[in-house]
Amino acid sequence: MSIYVSVKKSFGDFTLDVTFEAGSEAIGLLGASGCGKSMTLKCIAGIVRPDEGRIVVDGTPLFDSEKGIDLSPQKRRVGLLFQNYALFPNMTVEENISVVLRSDGGGRGVQERAAELLEKFHLQGLRHRYPPQLSGGQQQRAALARIMARNPSVLMLDEPLSALDSYLRWQLEEELLQTFEAFEGTTLYVSHSRDEVYRLCKKVCVMHLGRNEGERPGVRSVQDLFESPNTFASAILSGCKNYSRAERLDEHVVHAVDWGLNLACGALDSVDYIGVRAHHITLGEAPPEPPLQPSACLDSRYTGSERLRNVFPCRVLRVVQDVFSAIVTLQPLNASHSNFSRIRVELPKQEGRFETGDIVSAQIKPEDVLLLKTGFPVEKN
Repeated sequence: MSIYVSVKKSFGDFTLDVTFEAGSEAIGLLGASGCGKSMTLKCIAGIVRPDEGRIVVDGTPLFDSEKGIDLSPQKRRVGLLFQNYALFPNMTVEENISVVLRSDGGGRGVQERAAELLEKFHLQGLRHRYPPQLSGGQQQRAALARIMARNPSVLMLDEPLSALDSYLRWQLEEELLQTFEAFEGTTLYVSHSRDEVYRLCKKVCVMHLGRNEGERPGVRSVQDLFESPNTFASAILSGCKNYSRAERLDEHVVHAVDWGLNLACGALDSVDYIGVRAHHITLGEAPPEPPLQPSACLDSRYTGSERLRNVFPCRVLRVVQDVFSAIVTLQPLNASHSNFSRIRVELPKQEGRFETGDIVSAQIKPEDVLLLKTGFPVEKN
């Protein structure tokens, strides 16, 4: 099973321009609201017609602007689970499933196949209920059963957990994971939640302002995204909290413009930003007098770039106690007071002993400095 998507669609001042391909696996389409994730699914499903491009599933073109191919949604063998599930409110759960089976020429096997799907999705006791009589989780299972009745080659889910209370999500995530593992085709899972994508998908396609990151195939492993994001947008979506504009000084030294620091890092050719995750920064007591110069952070025992040990003084701006952790907001003493000048540190709760106004030393390991390209246009708050 495979899917290839390369489409463009203009909506006035917004243009969708997406290219990716995937096999028999769960792919997360990850991006902020309004980036084009849901529109991509609608183009694949045939609900929206792209201006140009190609969509191919298992070697069969569903859409090809050059060849004039544009199959109807009914002929595409793709299943799309909408956020509101789109069940027919005047039909019972069993009828919602059976009507799809009949439309696909189910014949005498409709009742038996409907019973199989009701059992598979744990809906036997709900078969005679109408959608308004179901909980959110029950509606989702009914909608999935109806989609599976068509034996789709591609299963697409559009923010399926966004409308649910948090206490239901864990149970439904487990059920979705079981569905993905049993499904032999391609699953496309739309979400703006990095945590959902991390838990449910093997690979990810990062989207921003209508475009996806990277060249064909346009996807990468979820593990790779979280361990080594290479653009500003992908770092944000992977959960990184701290950024600075950056300039290359030499092969292993970068100048963090917004923090007023020179930092040792991994090998680099060029860089636009650096990022550091909030749990990769360690804090100590106030640095010795006179304090280390933030622009140097030098260790006199070494020479050249080896002198950088990435220890620098900061002022504590705020300490917030979370349920299981402490969030400390810092500002390096030489910071530029720009949008990126503050640094967020997340510590175990028992270590959040600092007070507002304290001068502390912060340290970042060179291997924890993320070297980022702009990649996509950057939007600052």
